[in-house]
Amino acid sequence: MTKLNEAARGVYVIAVTPFAEDGALDLDSVDRMVDFYEEAGVDGLTVLGQLGEAPKLTAAESKAVVERVLRRLDGRLPVVVGVSAPGLAPMQELAEAVMGAGAAGVMVAPPWTLKTDDQAYAFYQQVGEALGDTPFVLQDYPLTTNVTIAPKVIDRIVRDVPNCVMLKHEDWPGLAKITALRAASDKGETRRISILCGNGGLFLPEELGRGADGAMTGFCYPEMMVGVCRAHAAGETERAHQLFHAYLPLARYEQQQGIGLAVRKYVLAKRGVIASGALRKPRPALSQLDIADVERLLDAQARRLAEIGA
Repeated sequence: MTKLNEAARGVYVIAVTPFAEDGALDLDSVDRMVDFYEEAGVDGLTVLGQLGEAPKLTAAESKAVVERVLRRLDGRLPVVVGVSAPGLAPMQELAEAVMGAGAAGVMVAPPWTLKTDDQAYAFYQQVGEALGDTPFVLQDYPLTTNVTIAPKVIDRIVRDVPNCVMLKHEDWPGLAKITALRAASDKGETRRISILCGNGGLFLPEELGRGADGAMTGFCYPEMMVGVCRAHAAGETERAHQLFHAYLPLARYEQQQGIGLAVRKYVLAKRGVIASGALRKPRPALSQLDIADVERLLDAQARRLAEIGA
């Protein structure tokens, strides 16, 4: 598999991790899920992310999931693997294992202990050294990590750490950050790296308009993100917004803290992608009122899509 590089663009969908109702890994559903994402037209997969319930997996389970995804894809799409860990040694160990199995790159989030710009820079400098020639994604998600990394710090990391090839942008509000980063690379002050955005796709058209290269998130209808990115790349901005707004109410509901992943898995199970919408414990549970909300949103979404011929 070709390694991840700065030219990556499109949709690198964040994959869920399928579990049976008893909490066991459901590897058969991994196969169906991979097929589903590929058929939806995604450009790559990201596994073992925060919404892939990576902290709930053992080291052996993490490797089993990655190997199953890679075996199913057989090199047809690049796979990025989340390897964030409290220390560099376990991060390096998992990175070596997944790259040896055929992953294209890895993703690293900052630990919550980072408080200053210099600490953030030093951490990613050490990550770059520990990973050697493995390309990595800098995951910028301050809403969950409580670590804010300013554009000037990201620019400094990009200048000095050559294997940092992508930013997973999930700051909120964050459009100005994309603008600042692109201005720096446009002026030749830094390399131009790939910027893929998260936050459930809630700001995708605006992010693309600011210079992002695509999405790295796991909304339960990846075809929305694929369609928006393709329309934008073709210069069909109005079509991109039209398609986006057809799905927006469900994307908004899915982005709730606490139950958002349960909503995502409920819909994926309803679509036949995974056998069960179960999360591994500790886990939230959808109430009957939550489910009624989702079903109402799905019905309304279907009507909007029919109206726009999508």
